[in-house]
Amino acid sequence: MAVKWRATTLGQLTDFLSGGTPSKDAPEYWGGSVPWVSAKDMKRFRLDDTEDHVTADGIANGTKLVPAGTILLLVRGMTLLNDLPICVTSRPMTFNQDVKALRPKAGVRSDFLSYLLLGNKERLLGLVDLAGHGTGRLNSDELRALDVVLPPEPEQYAITRILAALDDKIDLNRRTNETLESIARAIFKSWFVDFDPVRARAEGRQPAGMDAATAALFPAALNGTTLGFIATGWRVSPLSDISEFAYGKALKEEDRRPGRIPVFGSNGQVGWHDTSLVRGPGVVIGRKGNPGVVKWAAVDFFPIDTTFYLLPRNHASISYLFHLLESLNLPLLGSDSAVPGLNRGMAYMSEVIVPPPAVQQAFERLVAPLRRMETQKDEEIRTLAEIRDALLPKLLSGELRIRDAEKLVEAHT
Repeated sequence: MAVKWRATTLGQLTDFLSGGTPSKDAPEYWGGSVPWVSAKDMKRFRLDDTEDHVTADGIANGTKLVPAGTILLLVRGMTLLNDLPICVTSRPMTFNQDVKALRPKAGVRSDFLSYLLLGNKERLLGLVDLAGHGTGRLNSDELRALDVVLPPEPEQYAITRILAALDDKIDLNRRTNETLESIARAIFKSWFVDFDPVRARAEGRQPAGMDAATAALFPAALNGTTLGFIATGWRVSPLSDISEFAYGKALKEEDRRPGRIPVFGSNGQVGWHDTSLVRGPGVVIGRKGNPGVVKWAAVDFFPIDTTFYLLPRNHASISYLFHLLESLNLPLLGSDSAVPGLNRGMAYMSEVIVPPPAVQQAFERLVAPLRRMETQKDEEIRTLAEIRDALLPKLLSGELRIRDAEKLVEAHT
């Protein structure tokens, strides 16, 4: 241990604050502007927003407001059986009773405390026991008793600065990917929802930002259909005409071990594997648990049995199908069962617009470079996270000198 570092416990470094849930029967408590954090939101280290929001009345009647920079730790839920979400709020937020907020005591930097928790994530996971119905639980007394070492504040700052540089780059890459995705969605909406190229040609104008060869693929008129006015010559067909939802395959949690193949569940990636089931790029659709959630898989992947994966039919473009499925609001097509599930038959009957293959392929060519950039950024994110996670225990124990860590980080940021 480095000189002047002191042995202590987590309970001596921080206070734990409990959250809560305003009554769901009081609509005036919900739909406000303040994020309300629950387990489903805690997928990123730096938390920008949440699915649910509360009002000022909601804050005053059942939950707790904490400032930006607060550390949130999940202490109860099924997620704890295989992961321990740790988040730092990017703005003032509230949180539910399954989450604890950590407020550092004097001499402890809040940003350092967040990395101290990350560096002890495996030890904390080892403290998880089972509550009722197989729910994971992290006991507050055991949390407080966790032994850690604390460096002086100047070293806390230096360690945090190194690790934060990596997380800054990770966040920048994620924001870039969100921008790239929004561009692809905007193009899809322009071409296949608003029919901007068709309207431009009907008015004798060159479609904005489009070359003549691509513009020539679009007709110059709209035609009435059961889905409203669409491009003349395009057709309305059941979704089953252009796609098949194939079943994913069972894969035990213990087999979702480190590897290079992403494993997808019903709400996104849930691990890594050594072998793939489907060649990428592809599309994963939530089947059970989070029915109808649509995710893009850029590379070869393994969809588990809570999902469907998409098989294009009749020359349909995978990129067109991805954005089409996003627009269909598939979560509404649930089956009647104890576990929420997507009714594949009902999804197949959905009427959709089918542009000619040439138009779909033009869209594919246009968005393909965006997808390649996203894939590159995702690879950078994974590399940066691996570097951060490798540095964490060495920096937190004093094993690695600050200067050596700085050189390593500078080479990757």
